[in-house]
Amino acid sequence: MDSKKSFDEKTMIDNNLSNRYIDLDPNGYFIIKVDLEENKIILEHFLNNINDDGYALDPETNEPIKCDSQNTRVSNEVFKGISAKQLGIMITEKRNDLITRFDHALYLGRELQKAEECLFKRLPYIQD
Repeated sequence: MDSKKSFDEKTMIDNNLSNRYIDLDPNGYFIIKVDLEENKIILEHFLNNINDDGYALDPETNEPIKCDSQNTRVSNEVFKGISAKQLGIMITEKRNDLITRFDHALYLGRELQKAEECLFKRLPYIQD
């Protein structure tokens, strides 16, 4: 199999998997940012409640959190580091109460690795 066809197949599979339904982690979610000026990966943890339909609810308003919302929420905790491994250790060994689902942990590992690559290549990072 040539590499172009293999890459196209991987892209198609990844896009399909990104669009599937997932159960949210009841202990919250993370927003990952790359600060190219500070040379850090920033990992913000947010609390949420989950309703019977599987939607994340703002703990203050009990309203569904919209992905395109312009409302600024206050994070529960902020972690900063220069590598995916460093941040992964922080959230699994120092605060192991933030993640309850294996799929959430795997997702964070992939995204932190992507953020690390963007940091060191000086590229913009977009969280999947």
